[in-house]
Amino acid sequence: MTFEKTFIYKKMEDIERYLAEVKDLLKFSDNEILSDYIKFHTEERLFQLIVDAIIDINRHFIQELDLAKSPEDPQSVFYVLGENKILPGKFAFKIAPVVAVRNRIVHGYETLDLSLFTKNLRKNYPDFEKYLKYVEKFLKKG
Repeated sequence: MTFEKTFIYKKMEDIERYLAEVKDLLKFSDNEILSDYIKFHTEERLFQLIVDAIIDINRHFIQELDLAKSPEDPQSVFYVLGENKILPGKFAFKIAPVVAVRNRIVHGYETLDLSLFTKNLRKNYPDFEKYLKYVEKFLKKG
């Protein structure tokens, strides 16, 4: 396999589409989302899809640019990108915990505070947009 910008751009397009859907969903109040299981589960699923696509992009960078041996876990892929200046280091550490939240949703490792999840998504979804800008900037350099 070789470094494929088209793969990354496709994943970025997916993320942009999911983010547009999240923005539409977040037009509802937290109470409206939390009281409607369809809205809430849609919110969870969109979050999962965004994080999965980001992990795919990060792994592609790591594998194809030979940035590191296989990272220990999906959260580590953010740190590797930070260490290699694809993402700013501070930003990589800020966004990396999304993997733990994703795992809690998907695998039910722990109970998820639904209200806190919705509040944090509303507050922090712009970090996903920042992520896309950092990746785009790196791709244009190379």
